[in-house]
Amino acid sequence: MTIPLLLLEDDPAIARTVAYALEREGFTVDHVGLVREAMHKLANPQHPYAAAILDVGLPDGSGLDLCRDLRRDAVRNGRLPIVMLTARGEELDRVLGLELGADDYLTKPFSTRELCARLRALLRRTAHTPTPEPKRDEATLVCDEAGQRIRHGDTWLPLTRREHGLLMALLKVPGRIWSREALLDAVWGLDADSTDRTVDTHIKTLRAKLREACGDVELIVTHRGLGYAIDPARL
Repeated sequence: MTIPLLLLEDDPAIARTVAYALEREGFTVDHVGLVREAMHKLANPQHPYAAAILDVGLPDGSGLDLCRDLRRDAVRNGRLPIVMLTARGEELDRVLGLELGADDYLTKPFSTRELCARLRALLRRTAHTPTPEPKRDEATLVCDEAGQRIRHGDTWLPLTRREHGLLMALLKVPGRIWSREALLDAVWGLDADSTDRTVDTHIKTLRAKLREACGDVELIVTHRGLGYAIDPARL
């Protein structure tokens, strides 16, 4: 059984490459190049999609606007998994996309193999799984953004600035896999001395502090070859 996807991409060469790679992996790809075409396709209940891949810059609008509209309409039509495609270096687009409800993003140029892997991971997390109600007991991690701190129960976690940045990024979209490069961009910015190994080292110390506060529950999951994510089932 193939998995239907909607691809919104106005560059024909990129669209052909992506569609070819996805179809080889067992997906069926419905490609459109305009926002209005995507809206028409998504409005048809007879042909539901398993996920949508949305480019940001389109001739008649933005994939960000479409993402926002889909999330506003999620109660009626269900929460469609969304992957955003952004131009390299457009950090604002990436951050805004996640804040508007995108589940993941890739920066151009990207590996079609990575896109396939991220889609499969995203679909595994969302398949036949109702959106969980947020936990409200004392074990919940509570973020105080103004105070730049996070607590578990009644205890504030003793995090360094980088550990706090990593945990805040991971907690924004539980289940979303962050590559090491994405975490470097989000937490370290333009710090030239930082490498993928820097992320691994800080994740290791962050895990130790979370285990001390939360018991033996391993909140941060490593996805080999992809990156890190917070397991929403363990929060």
